[in-house]
Amino acid sequence: MTLVQKVRNHFINAFRELFLYHHSSLEFRAKLFAAVIAANPDAGECEYAIAAQAGSQIYDDPDRSNSLLLMIQEYVDKVTDDNGLDIDTLLEDIVRDLRDLPRYSQKINIDLLRPLLDCNHDEENRIYQERILELFANLREEHTSNV
Repeated sequence: MTLVQKVRNHFINAFRELFLYHHSSLEFRAKLFAAVIAANPDAGECEYAIAAQAGSQIYDDPDRSNSLLLMIQEYVDKVTDDNGLDIDTLLEDIVRDLRDLPRYSQKINIDLLRPLLDCNHDEENRIYQERILELFANLREEHTSNV
C-alpha cells in the first residue's frame, strides 16, 4: 500500500461518520474482531492478517476493508492502552448494540472470528477467546429471532 493510500485510509477513518456508508455497522464488526483479539495480550501481526483477510471476504470494497482493519486496531489499542475502554466495556457495547439494533446479529460470523484463536499459544487466553466466541454465538441466536 502506498503512502497516499495509507493517508487516504486514515483520513477516511478519522471522518468515518461523514465518508463511510453505514459506519455504525462497520464499527460493530470491528468491535467483534477487537474483542477476540484484545483477549490475547500477546496479539500481533497474525491476528491483524486474519482480520484483513476477513475484511476482504466481507467487503468487496478495499477502502471499506481497510477501514475495518483500522477500526479494529483502534479498538484493540484503546483496550490495551487502558484509556477508559476495557474488554468488559467493549463486550457490554456489543450487547447494547444488539439490544438496540437486533439486525446486527446477522453480522456475527463465528467462522470468520474463529481463525483468530489459531494465533494464540497460551491455553488460558485461548479459553477466554473461546468463551467470547460462545457469547457471540449465543447473542446471535438470541437476537436473530427478534429480527
